Amino acid sequence: IWPGRGISGIYGVRLDPNDLTRFLEKPTHLFGFNPMHAWERYGEKNEYPGVAWIEGPWIEKRNGIYYLEYSASGTQWKTYAEGYYTATSPLGPYSYAPNNPLLRKTEGLVTGTAHGSIVKGPDGELYQFYTIVLSNPPGGRRIGMDKVTFDEEGLMYVTVTDSPQKAPLAKGAKTSIPVTINKMNAMNALSKASSAQTGFPAAYAVDDYSGTVWMPASDDKQPSLTIELSPATRFDVVQLFEVDGMRILFGNGQGRGWRAAGGPLPVYKYKLEVSMDGEKWSTVVDQTRNTISRDTVFDDFTPTTCRFVRLTVTDWPKNTQLGIIDFTVFGTPSGHLPAAVATPTYYQLPLDKPANERK
Repeated sequence: IWPGRGISGIYGVRLDPNDLTRFLEKPTHLFGFNPMHAWERYGEKNEYPGVAWIEGPWIEKRNGIYYLEYSASGTQWKTYAEGYYTATSPLGPYSYAPNNPLLRKTEGLVTGTAHGSIVKGPDGELYQFYTIVLSNPPGGRRIGMDKVTFDEEGLMYVTVTDSPQKAPLAKGAKTSIPVTINKMNAMNALSKASSAQTGFPAAYAVDDYSGTVWMPASDDKQPSLTIELSPATRFDVVQLFEVDGMRILFGNGQGRGWRAAGGPLPVYKYKLEVSMDGEKWSTVVDQTRNTISRDTVFDDFTPTTCRFVRLTVTDWPKNTQLGIIDFTVFGTPSGHLPAAVATPTYYQLPLDKPANERK
């Protein structure tokens, strides 16, 4: 099974088992671009009705059914997605699955989810691996993984996630969610950054998008980013969060916030602190002596309730510009502080009671 070019689609052929470079027959055209499948169309908004790039075939056999995955749109677009056809023979005829696309996510940090493969995990379950569009630098990619499920009719499903997930054989799955997104620009936020270059503000580090980057000033020796998790007016309760994990997508090099293509991964040193009042801080992640080369990091830590988090980068390769494409802290709601001016909450309102029971 292999892809053609552009709209031509996917082909298959039997190979000589004694010489895998030799065809035993004429190749079979399995399927191609169908403009009626709007998600297959080329473009950031699937706006090219006559153009597509059909590629990335992968076959998984289950209960006598061949599931042939393929990718469409174009790897550089957030609309890059994965679909599938099914057949009872590896060379077809194939039928388009009614629940397509299989994977598609166009908003948030994880987008352009396609060009994947399916493998069996150590728990015996199937898992989908796929690439993620990394807009910074253009054309960059990262790898995602999520569980594959099937319904009673044999339809295949994959739910794309962008928060910490339970690994195969792991116990105690978390339900943490991102709690820092867009809280640099939120109304009344006490969030702040140590510095930023013109055109690369700190808000870009928490905008849930891989196409932007925060770049501290070149003379900022230990850049820091302080995020208030619960920006509030004087009428709002201050929501506290129990945080338990963090993720950073670093970028450096080329003076644009990312490393040179094919260059070595840098070593970053950093720490994460938490606070209830923004004055007294305690360290929950200390990677100030880190020696591991990587540009995407994830650290989990003992769950801690707080209102503020502060990231400080203490060292990085000084021959390149430092950039942070994404900084996300994960957690769950954990109590609250009272508002400066008392105001009813949902739980205090009698709206769910009969009129004769209201006070």
